[in-house]
Amino acid sequence: MAKILLIEDDVAFCKMLETFLEKNGFQVTAAFTASQARNKLKEEQFDLIITDVRLPDDDGLSILKWVNDSSKVCPVILMTGYAEVNKAVEAMKRGAVDYISKPVRPDELLSIIKKNLEVKPQEGADQQNTKSTGAVSGSTSGAKSDFIVGVSDAALKLNNYVDLVAPTNMSILIIGDSGTGKEYVAKSIHDKSKRKEAAFIAVDCGAIPKELAGSEFFGHVKGSFTGAVSDKVGHFEAANGGTLFLDEIGNLSYELQVQLLRALQERKVKPVGSNTEISVDIRVIAATNEDLEKAIEAGEFREDLYHRLNEFSIRMPSLKERREDLMLFVYVFLDQANAELEKQVTGFSDEAVEAIKNYEWPGNLRQLKNVVKRSVLLSTDEIIPLSILPQELLVKRDTTHNPFSLYNAENEQERILDALEQAGGNKSKAARLLDIDRKTLYNKLKHYGIKL
Repeated sequence: MAKILLIEDDVAFCKMLETFLEKNGFQVTAAFTASQARNKLKEEQFDLIITDVRLPDDDGLSILKWVNDSSKVCPVILMTGYAEVNKAVEAMKRGAVDYISKPVRPDELLSIIKKNLEVKPQEGADQQNTKSTGAVSGSTSGAKSDFIVGVSDAALKLNNYVDLVAPTNMSILIIGDSGTGKEYVAKSIHDKSKRKEAAFIAVDCGAIPKELAGSEFFGHVKGSFTGAVSDKVGHFEAANGGTLFLDEIGNLSYELQVQLLRALQERKVKPVGSNTEISVDIRVIAATNEDLEKAIEAGEFREDLYHRLNEFSIRMPSLKERREDLMLFVYVFLDQANAELEKQVTGFSDEAVEAIKNYEWPGNLRQLKNVVKRSVLLSTDEIIPLSILPQELLVKRDTTHNPFSLYNAENEQERILDALEQAGGNKSKAARLLDIDRKTLYNKLKHYGIKL
């Protein structure tokens, strides 16, 4: 199967081309910037490169020169949406094998690819079964494949933090709203760490009954309590040598926080009913959507445990903060839904895309994934129409129904105070209620002399 590197900064167009080429038997890896493309070229060899002439951080001619000057020499096809004949001529002179003008006709592109590839697509590529189920371009299935870097500033900053801290053994606290992908980031850190060959154990701290928490975390021996009919390995021992991910850490009872702190300090656990301690070598990544510092002030969370977990913190951006990544996620979730539901939906109508872009997505990535999957299930065509989207996406946002909105508000200071009270003093939540970003809120707090 021929491997193609597709470089295109228009995420929606890129995903549609990727889907088309994969259905025709090619293995496609997508890059949205020149720097991403160079990194992928350093990591693996491709049979063909298709690149847009204009990219956010460089141009296709630069990519062409980089390829020709490196040991990664392979055919390069340029795409341009600007009808720049001089660019195409220059590209051919510099060694490009071909070029194609936008709007790209898929059948024409396919013909050019086949003409310039020494390695042809596999036999039977026209059959609809060449695409691996659940795959995201350039990765394998599972939690690892679901981590998407993105192209927004917030996404690139997040990925830089992941790359920086992953090789260390530091404990990490991931902070962010529900649905922002905290577990996927934790799994990505594990996959990039020295512990990647060992277990990654994810635990939802809010789903463990208080009376069973000790057994769940530390295990128990047979007969230690009613119902203990056999020995049980706890999460700490199961994660030995690997990573233990504690989601919603703020939901742990105070008693269990004490036990957890001791286990982290001593690196030893004692199963319920046992007199023998078991040594464990684990890395802990915790996550929360709560304000743990406020919980500490209220006496609900131990400060020493907080500092033990928070050797390095990562804040997850909301989907609202990474708008440039929105359509990238849409088409990745579309691929996943197609594979799971055994459908062949290729995209959304222009009206549907507009509605998706205009919506606020309070439930973040989890909500977006659910909406895409529902839309794929309901769609009877290859293109999802506007009418299939949930009702909340079809109604334009009306700030007059938001009692906290600052839009044309005369009593601005009063509304800010009301929003802060409603949010319990949490500035991020207050900013969302006010329909402004946090920086604007801080500026207004300073302007009105409001101190918290």
